[in-house]
Amino acid sequence: MKENVRKQGILLPVSSIPSAYGIGTFGRESYRFVDFLEKSGNRLWQILPLGPTGYGDSPYQSFSTFAGNPYYIDLEILIEEGLLTKEICDGYDFGDNEHYVDYEKIYLSRFKVLKIAFENAKKQGLMDAPEYQKFITDNAYWLDDYALYMAVKNAFGGVCFMEWDEDIRLRKASALRKYRKKLSDEIAFYCFQQYLFAKQWKELKTYANKKGIEIVGDIPIYVAFDSADTWANPKLFQLDREGRPIGVAGCPPDGFSATGQLWGNPLFDWDSMAKTGYAWWVRRIKHMCSIYDVVRIDHFRGFEGYYAIPYGEATARNGRWREGPGYALFAAIKKKLGSPRIIAEDLGFLTEDVTALLKQCGYPGMKVLEFAFDSRDGGDYRPHSYPKNCIAYVGTHDNEPVNGWMETAAPEDVARAVRYLNLTKKEGYHWGMMRGIWSSAADLAVVQAQDLLGLGHESRMNTPSTLGGNWCWRAEPGVFNTRLAKKLHSEMELYGRLPE
Repeated sequence: MKENVRKQGILLPVSSIPSAYGIGTFGRESYRFVDFLEKSGNRLWQILPLGPTGYGDSPYQSFSTFAGNPYYIDLEILIEEGLLTKEICDGYDFGDNEHYVDYEKIYLSRFKVLKIAFENAKKQGLMDAPEYQKFITDNAYWLDDYALYMAVKNAFGGVCFMEWDEDIRLRKASALRKYRKKLSDEIAFYCFQQYLFAKQWKELKTYANKKGIEIVGDIPIYVAFDSADTWANPKLFQLDREGRPIGVAGCPPDGFSATGQLWGNPLFDWDSMAKTGYAWWVRRIKHMCSIYDVVRIDHFRGFEGYYAIPYGEATARNGRWREGPGYALFAAIKKKLGSPRIIAEDLGFLTEDVTALLKQCGYPGMKVLEFAFDSRDGGDYRPHSYPKNCIAYVGTHDNEPVNGWMETAAPEDVARAVRYLNLTKKEGYHWGMMRGIWSSAADLAVVQAQDLLGLGHESRMNTPSTLGGNWCWRAEPGVFNTRLAKKLHSEMELYGRLPE
């Protein structure tokens, strides 16, 4: 029987999964969520980037594009495996608010607990096991630099590598040897974290795939400046002789932001990358395809043309557009990897060249329903105009949940949405908005978990260009229940999005 190509999924960050120790993990509640997805007729679980979070606790500002976040290692699994005890875990403060992640408390406690697990693993000889050694060898191309970077970073009090001593900042061979020897145990600790992360994630993803659930992962186009990626590969970025950025990434001023967005990420040196056949990007996409089923690339338009802001600017006003690699990058990826499953985040102002690049690549773009009713720029986002080859959202992690949007959007925009979708408060505005994308021609549709649960502004995941209060929302235990699964399954049947 031919598989139904119309699919529906839920966007729920791993950090938002209910858990006993302050933040979502790859433990029991994640497996229960997979069961919920299966029972409700969903076949996609979209998550946010899984990398270790850095500045502002953002998953889009990670210390490595290849590494995994140690916060997601499930402590209860480690208890079952004899590496920890419940008494040890309960003795630390991971935060007492089941609605929000307290990142400061997680940071101050999680590594101490994992260090105990590490010491116990050494006593048990885990590091000598073939499985562990194979992981270290197979991932050496990124793990060696990452583990060293984090160990040195800790040795210098957590500051950015630009504040390290010059010899190790510039990766002089003698300094690399010195710190690898001096910090060997700390380096091993970071390798151990990555082994646990990879092991637990692989088991969870395998479980999901067996249930017919695919994982949609997410990667930012850029890497953080304070990262192992930048430190270990300075020739791939637009840096000066001292290693400082020449220009940084962001978005120009527009109708939504008078000063634009200043992200601060280092810019790629695309000419240097082209000389290697885009080898770093090929490795990155290959790695992402090994941990996700589908890869969503954030800010796709940056491959056609990117906005470069002089380093040190206070806003994005004085940036300039520069030419990106275009299709040459994706030709190299396809040559080496075949046809990886990629979703292009093509939101924002798009030129004809960007549209042409997306068409040439053949990747599905994105449609966001909340944008459909903005009088400034909404036409292409109304469901009647969606193509089949796209992924439709009510809103993404950067947008308000529906019930928050109804309260904060311009009254005329809300009125337009109510009229277009015949929304009623009795049914719940969130259900009417979700029906809007389910009924569209889009092959793929994804809703935020917050909309499925009927939550409001208090559950917003991120407000772009702000610091503090983002990435914190957590789902309460028991909300993904049988009653909700049955209701959602009925909707999927109605709109032809059930697996066949």
